[in-house]
Amino acid sequence: MNILVTGCNGQLGNEMQLQAKGNPQHQYFFTDVVIPEGSQALLLDITNEAEVEAFVEENKIDCVVNCAAFTVVDQAESNEDFCNLLNNIAPGYLAKAVGKRGGSMVQISTDYVFDGTSHRPVTEDLPTCPNSVYGRTKLAGEESVKANCKDFFIIRTAWLYSTFGNNFVKTMMRLGKEKPELGVIFDQVGTPTYARDLAVAIFTAINKGIVAGIYHFSNEGVISWYDFTKAIHRIAGITTCHVKPLHTAEYPTPAARPHYSVLDKTKIKQTYNIEIPYWEESLKECIETLMKNC
Repeated sequence: MNILVTGCNGQLGNEMQLQAKGNPQHQYFFTDVVIPEGSQALLLDITNEAEVEAFVEENKIDCVVNCAAFTVVDQAESNEDFCNLLNNIAPGYLAKAVGKRGGSMVQISTDYVFDGTSHRPVTEDLPTCPNSVYGRTKLAGEESVKANCKDFFIIRTAWLYSTFGNNFVKTMMRLGKEKPELGVIFDQVGTPTYARDLAVAIFTAINKGIVAGIYHFSNEGVISWYDFTKAIHRIAGITTCHVKPLHTAEYPTPAARPHYSVLDKTKIKQTYNIEIPYWEESLKECIETLMKNC
């Protein structure tokens, strides 16, 4: 297949590039709106419908994996138009272009499409109820993809981190070395997702054949941000920083966060016969890689 991967400079996009090396049966087109010096990626503005359609047709794209998104949750509250353009309208352009060719569309979505008030792992058929601009635009993007490509694979994830880009794991490692004390939220619960594991799951779905639908994916297990930070410091050998638990009310943010973001992964595990690593195993792998590359 000819596979287009957008947003290739991001956390998941970079992991997709690594996984592509182990999937040489496909031809890849890695794109972004800005290309770093020395990168082999291609320029593509996914907010330009004519440009998207021309790229997909000229390169005979069979599958689009859209890793591009506006993910700065708090900034989204004051940038709704641009957030909607990138998270909703642009995925519709991609889905329409590849759908015309009879191809498939992989759209990355989020736990923020729910309000976080559930107390049981969230299944794909639970009614959505986003309470932030980010969540609303990502949910709208799901609908745009479904409306424009019948072979859609929407995969909702949460708490994404990797060895690439800026993320919670890297921030807590840095702050743990710089500060004697940190306050971290303890009353928001979910499951971290190592972007490498997510990339593996996406390739598994592509290689086995897309079964259209919405899926949930994160690592296994349940943890709070506070406990996640404690684990990051323990694994990284950071002992000089005291981490104290905070209530959400003690750390107000422009965008509301879900208090409970545990995703039920039964559907994706049964459909594609995959095993998902426990969050701590993946965290150790990520931190070991980061420390090795320091």
